[in-house]
Amino acid sequence: MLQQLEELEQSALRELSAVADADALEQWRIAYVGAKGKLKSMAAGLKDVPREEKPAVGKRLNEVKQAIEGAFESKKNELGSGGAPKCSGPMLDLTEPGLVPAIGRRHVLSRVRDELVDVFGRMGFSVAQGPELEDDEHNFVKLNIPAEHPAREASENFYIEEQSASAEPRMLRSQTSTVQIRVMENHQPPLKIISPGRVYRPDTVDATHSFMFHQLEGLYVDRNVTMVDLKTTLFQFARSYFGPEAEVRLVPSYFPFTEPSAEFYMKIRLRQDKPPEWVELGGCGMVDPAVFEAVGYDPEEWQGFAFGFGIERIAMGKYGVPDIRMLFENDVRFLSQL
Repeated sequence: MLQQLEELEQSALRELSAVADADALEQWRIAYVGAKGKLKSMAAGLKDVPREEKPAVGKRLNEVKQAIEGAFESKKNELGSGGAPKCSGPMLDLTEPGLVPAIGRRHVLSRVRDELVDVFGRMGFSVAQGPELEDDEHNFVKLNIPAEHPAREASENFYIEEQSASAEPRMLRSQTSTVQIRVMENHQPPLKIISPGRVYRPDTVDATHSFMFHQLEGLYVDRNVTMVDLKTTLFQFARSYFGPEAEVRLVPSYFPFTEPSAEFYMKIRLRQDKPPEWVELGGCGMVDPAVFEAVGYDPEEWQGFAFGFGIERIAMGKYGVPDIRMLFENDVRFLSQL
């Protein structure tokens, strides 16, 4: 028995010294110190040793067991977790506070859109939505835009299908006024809605223009609506959103779907190193009677006003952004400042 213990110790330590990875170490453990390993088998044979030899054999068994298990622990520490060589660099201090991850937030254009919806919601406007892929009838015809109008040129729109006698042309909408037409086609007045959304025009990208941008259109239809109601609504919006010191003005203009028409300007400081300047935010006016007739409203009974803003320009005025391209570059360093 003593000879067998000696041979067991030598073979165990010899094989352990050749172990180079975690898998081999696990196989060695099972063979020598596992529940059915050689060390357990040797201990089970102690009962067959003569009584007078048991003290010496038992002592030697414990010595071999301690030597083998001690060598196993040393090898395990040497190999480290996963069998890879133990890292010689600094240990990870688990008591140190963790790094706080950066928390994202909604894009500035999404936030401005929701803020505008909230402002007009307090004035009684509800939100209406419409398709971005439109037809010629809703984008132009029912908005009183004649066939020869420059706004209908192919160079001014993103047409999806070529115009032909068999198919009405479709396009990416160039204005959210199309939603107003769809709402009036399906609802009787009075109406008080806003329609925020994306629009598309093949404009050259520069500091104030993009081929895709966002608009917010408003429409109010009721009896005895006048230009005074439109002006009051726009002034209330400007001073509610930009503050009571906001300077605004209406400048006469022309749009096919409103008569009379005006452009809405506000004094905005786009750069901190320059004085505030008058910036056009959008167009507005009283709904043209021809538009009411196109959707089945009686223009003798109903009157209304409409307005439309560029959401990007509102955001630029609100946060002093000098270039519209900065809103679409997705530079986290810039967006985190807004």
